[in-house]
Amino acid sequence: MKDLKYICAYTIPFMAIIGIWLQGIYTYLAPIYAFGLIPILELFTNSSAKNIDDNDKILQSKKKIFDWMLYINLPIVYGVLLFAIITCTTSNLDTYEVTGIIISLGIVLGSNGINVGHELGHRFTKERYIGKALLLPSLYMHFYIEHNFGHHNKVATKEDPATAQYNQPVYFFWITSTTRQYISAWKIQFKLLKQNNLAFFSIKNDMLWYLLITLSYLMILTYFFDLYGLLVAVLGGITGFLLLETINYIEHYGLIRTKNSSGRYERVREIHSWNSNHTLGRIMLYELTRHSDHHHRASKKYQILDHHDNSPQLPFGYPTSMVLSLLPPLWFLIMNKHVPREMKTI
Repeated sequence: MKDLKYICAYTIPFMAIIGIWLQGIYTYLAPIYAFGLIPILELFTNSSAKNIDDNDKILQSKKKIFDWMLYINLPIVYGVLLFAIITCTTSNLDTYEVTGIIISLGIVLGSNGINVGHELGHRFTKERYIGKALLLPSLYMHFYIEHNFGHHNKVATKEDPATAQYNQPVYFFWITSTTRQYISAWKIQFKLLKQNNLAFFSIKNDMLWYLLITLSYLMILTYFFDLYGLLVAVLGGITGFLLLETINYIEHYGLIRTKNSSGRYERVREIHSWNSNHTLGRIMLYELTRHSDHHHRASKKYQILDHHDNSPQLPFGYPTSMVLSLLPPLWFLIMNKHVPREMKTI
């Protein structure tokens, strides 16, 4: 039964579905649950720094139940997307209800879409195609290239778009991260094409494929649901990727790698990502909160990620930290004293 704890991640889309179904003020059930109830519960639930032993890791990594709990998010995410669009385009809703549905949709696209897409995207098997499909509704397919070939190499440097600088407000980070990541993804793609002596219009140009797939997705939505349905989907997608960028913000805020005498950055270590062992956040986000170990060994599956004593620890879980980050003065007051002193001067 302990292996099934990650089923709790489905409670977010469940709340979204209930809210969309009931309409009215209930359309805000998902955001209230994700960023109200869960942060409160995190304050009263235990955190655990315990790691499973090496023998158990081998067994856990081979259990297909952990993989299927990720795969199931594909029909869930697209199901919530269609339910939200159909409800908005066929019901006589007030503006506040549509707003609630869009926010709820965005939370699902971010938590059960991009987050799971991120996990599967690190697996260089056919699973990565499921991951890319989960990125599509948030209009963030380029994330696959930039994250795997850019972020993991440049993390905790000023060259990394997804690393928030010390004293940088999250709202500025949204702008710089989204724009720079998209540009970075194209630069990486051009570099890969050049290395393989391939032309721009090559079947191996993944960024071109992502662009065509995204445009086709938007055209299909417009055909079946008109511009209103398209607007709901696009605003939900924007909400989804802003949720991701808020997570990016708290994952590496203020952490910087130093350069050695040759001018190269030190290797990525456990000290270059914020870790959180708060149990509820770990379960809801498929262990994304053990981000230090993820960057230490990106190929490790979520269920066997470790805690490292030398990793910087967030004082709160990820959901609570995301809420705090939206209040920059409060975020700086709490977090700046936790940023390692030596990194503040780099």
